[in-house]
Amino acid sequence: MGIMQTWRARGIRFMHRVHARRAARADLTTRFVSPPEPYMIGSVQRGQQLLRGDFLFSGLRIENPALSVWDIADSHPDIADEIHSCGWLEDLAAVGDEAARNTAQTWANQWIDRYGDGRRQGWLPELVGRRLIRWISHGEFLLRGQDRVRRNRLLTSLAQQSLFLSRRWSVMPAGLPRFAALAGTIHAGLSLDGLAPIARTAVQALTLDCDNQIDRDGGIAPRNPEALLDLLTLLNWTTHTLRQTGQPVPTSLHRAVERVAPTLRALRHADGGLARFHGGGRGMEGRLDLALAASGVKDLPGPGLHMGFARLGGGRTTLIVDAAAPPTGPASANAHASTLAFELTSGRRPLIVNCGSGIRFGPEWQRASRATPSHSTLALTGVSSSQLAPTQRGQMGQEWLCKTPTLVRGALARKSNRTLELSHNGYQPHNGLTHARILTLSADGRILEGEDLLTTLNDADNALFDKAMAGTDGKGIAWAVRFHLHPDVRAAIDDAAATVQLTLISGETWVFRQDGAAKMDLTQSVYLENGQLTPTKTQQVVLSGRSLAYATRVRWSLAKAQDTPDVLRDLVQADPMDRIK
Repeated sequence: MGIMQTWRARGIRFMHRVHARRAARADLTTRFVSPPEPYMIGSVQRGQQLLRGDFLFSGLRIENPALSVWDIADSHPDIADEIHSCGWLEDLAAVGDEAARNTAQTWANQWIDRYGDGRRQGWLPELVGRRLIRWISHGEFLLRGQDRVRRNRLLTSLAQQSLFLSRRWSVMPAGLPRFAALAGTIHAGLSLDGLAPIARTAVQALTLDCDNQIDRDGGIAPRNPEALLDLLTLLNWTTHTLRQTGQPVPTSLHRAVERVAPTLRALRHADGGLARFHGGGRGMEGRLDLALAASGVKDLPGPGLHMGFARLGGGRTTLIVDAAAPPTGPASANAHASTLAFELTSGRRPLIVNCGSGIRFGPEWQRASRATPSHSTLALTGVSSSQLAPTQRGQMGQEWLCKTPTLVRGALARKSNRTLELSHNGYQPHNGLTHARILTLSADGRILEGEDLLTTLNDADNALFDKAMAGTDGKGIAWAVRFHLHPDVRAAIDDAAATVQLTLISGETWVFRQDGAAKMDLTQSVYLENGQLTPTKTQQVVLSGRSLAYATRVRWSLAKAQDTPDVLRDLVQADPMDRIK
């Protein structure tokens, strides 16, 4: 199946190139139906950096005022897609002065010079869709002060890209890239004169995808919170365009937004960032709040799981747990073996995290980041709760997950709304052991109590455990419970290795303890986030031991120090650029 998927993907990409060349030769003229207006505004700080020739894309930083973004795209194919989607235009528009406008116009014209004939990169439907939305939304910014020749040239390119998109979105497999292509087609069709027919068919397709690709609880198959935010942004863009042009908003589109927005609220930590699971990061600063506000949906998340995640909140503390089986098949191309892992944030400061996605730091980091030891949960030595399948690859050699847990349970305890009871059987085929985890967060958010249990459940499990034990010469099955710390957390273990003191940058102090059933260490870890130049060094608390019997239990707690007030004046601003200087 993986080989067939790969050949099909190659065939589709080949036909993309064929249709790109055809569209680029089309003699088209168009104009804006009405004066465009920007829907998204980027970062002034990033825009100013671009103007200085300080380029930062997906962990790559280049300082050279003589370069354009296309010089970087040509020399660094691994980040070319990000540049071709033209998110940098939003940052230049946020600056908004003459220098920013001239730079944006120059780079747009350079794109037409280098790639406008359809013979080079930048013509994947999802990239064209995002680029069209941004070029059209910032059309006045790109056209102001331009002579007639350059204005017509840009408008012709918009029409040609729209033609390409109208012919290629239909061959795309379901998923976020298809949503981006459809959103771009609708935006172009309704904003450019003479292209309304392409919008009508795209709206019909989008409504079907909303019904089929977004489940009734507002989740998507990859279970990536940041991808869900990206999807809501695309749906908001589409809704905005339909309303601005006097078109009805389909019921399916409206209901999809109503489902997605509360789910994203459930996946948001107290600091406003998203939980970092299955390849997703915390999200660009302010983008989640903007998307939720633009949706117009004020509903709060209901009880139960949200896209397979459980959430506990108390006081200024939030805890989010991966409480469902990971994706499989194509949806698992960036998924992680993170079952029962959690993240914890206190106020504006993350405390316990997962390592994050290593996709921006090369294939070795990507594979390592997907393994269970890169997450704040229990892992057996040398074994992840889900496995990567090298023989099942999707596009661009992506490795899918296989041998995932077949039974994952996660629910609030019946007698308490403060306790999560969770379990998964990902290790059971290897050694008969089921991992169970109980997490209790106090109402004031000052104490998190945890219990991790490895146990067999029946005679068949006992037999598997006995066989695995025999392979260890009676030494037992090694395990470790990991708690990865955010880089801003300062950690110190006492001389007796009985407690670890964790101090946040705000001055808030937490104390980690365990019941003595495990060995406790403070070791190195890494924090991976898109936008960093390199993985950031941090630390992790590790409880380790060996299972010698059919049941092994370790209890631990994380408590805010008694002399730490419930509310701190957290005035220290952590500049995300500090870590990349």
